[in-house]
Amino acid sequence: MKKNSFYITTTIPYVNADPHIGFALELVQADAMARYQRLVGRDVFFSTGTDEYGQKIWEGSLKEDKDVQSYVDFYAEKFLGLKDVLNLSYDNFIRTTSGEHVKAAQEFWRLCDAKGDIYKKKYRGLYCVGCEKFITEKDLMEGKCSLHPDKKPEMVEEENYFFRLANYRKQLLDYLAKEKAIFPEWRRREAIDFVSEGMEDFSISRDKKRFSWGVPIPGDDAQVMYVWFGAFVNYLSTLGWPDSHHPLSPPLAGGEGLFEKFWVNGEKIQIAGKDMVKFQSVMWQGMLMSVGMPTTDTIVYHGFITGEGGIKMSKSLGNGIDPIEVVKEYGTDALRYFLLREISSFEDSPFTMERFKEAYNANLANGLGNLVSRILTLSEKYLNKCPEIPEHSIPQEWKDYLDKFEINKAVDFTWKEISELDKFIQETEPFKVIKVDEKKGKELISSAVIRLYKIARMLNPIMPSTNELLKKLIKENKKPDQPLFLRKD
Repeated sequence: MKKNSFYITTTIPYVNADPHIGFALELVQADAMARYQRLVGRDVFFSTGTDEYGQKIWEGSLKEDKDVQSYVDFYAEKFLGLKDVLNLSYDNFIRTTSGEHVKAAQEFWRLCDAKGDIYKKKYRGLYCVGCEKFITEKDLMEGKCSLHPDKKPEMVEEENYFFRLANYRKQLLDYLAKEKAIFPEWRRREAIDFVSEGMEDFSISRDKKRFSWGVPIPGDDAQVMYVWFGAFVNYLSTLGWPDSHHPLSPPLAGGEGLFEKFWVNGEKIQIAGKDMVKFQSVMWQGMLMSVGMPTTDTIVYHGFITGEGGIKMSKSLGNGIDPIEVVKEYGTDALRYFLLREISSFEDSPFTMERFKEAYNANLANGLGNLVSRILTLSEKYLNKCPEIPEHSIPQEWKDYLDKFEINKAVDFTWKEISELDKFIQETEPFKVIKVDEKKGKELISSAVIRLYKIARMLNPIMPSTNELLKKLIKENKKPDQPLFLRKD
């Protein structure tokens, strides 16, 4: 039986550049899942935010000759602006520089330390600023980081604090043995292989002599928290932890806090990119095990969006598409449609403006838009009012896809319904039948309207504005004043 409380998060991006299309994909995927869960009656908490500490941020502020806090404030506003641009329904936006988050990160450190899972040692290794982590020779490609080929790793030697991740090897393998722990399945195998073959303790602090922009470590003024260790705690601090509920204390008087409701007693889902597997499904889960908190139920990994030549789009490579510019020309729902249908839920997928425009014209302007206009024009002309709409008309097959996080298959299913309804109109020709058999003609039009309303319902998580407008027009028995999607030449 499903828990009624459903908690979903994105990762939190570094604020060292403008938002790009890759993170827009993650936001829209998470938003679609949050809207779907609300649609089926669950109590949802959806969180996103920004990661504002670390060496990349520090270096970015120096490059732009800005005070570092002013620098992160400037870029955080751009990510906050995506709420309106992408029509996001999140419940909280957490910033890692906030006082509440810093307090939570420091408390989490204390709990890990009290468990005996934090120790200090000297370390020497290759460090990739782009990844904000130490890497090994196998991570290199022609001497550069395979994920950041524009950056040459630097050799760093310093004394850091480490987290005893190796203490949790067996618990992590038990956790990863659950099929629901990771979607898709091949990413789960990847995590199991990492834990089985090469998992080691990891560094969780940086020497202030190198850079000082990080969460202060309790009891040591010479070091700051490694950005990943501190940032992971956002998944708890966004729920008010540790104030709403301390893991070593009884629940708040008078009932559940957000932390207890959604993290302790809810279903916990996290959305992340495919390069986050060992961070999210291994390091973060090991940290949770250390403090005795419930682990994440499911982490869903999407692929990369690629550009020309199959090269990953990224801020560091400067080859990204600006989602804000796409929305300005085509509208929010058009971008949401493309990201959720034309981009695979799990695999790498290309995004070019030529491909986007082709899908927009074929499936939105000519497809859904024309169908809506045809049916509602007939309805307004020949029906006195909207026909009675069945309450539970969303097909179970559509829900099954979303329960497995196969969002693009759910949208494919919706467009199959659109295609079949279009075929129904062409074959039955209600616009002709009504002239010779009024009763039969009205029955055909009413049937088409009811099926259109079912399609509108399935658009709820995917294209929420279109969903609302279409349901309104159907209930008011009115054709649209203008095309839902203007064709682009």
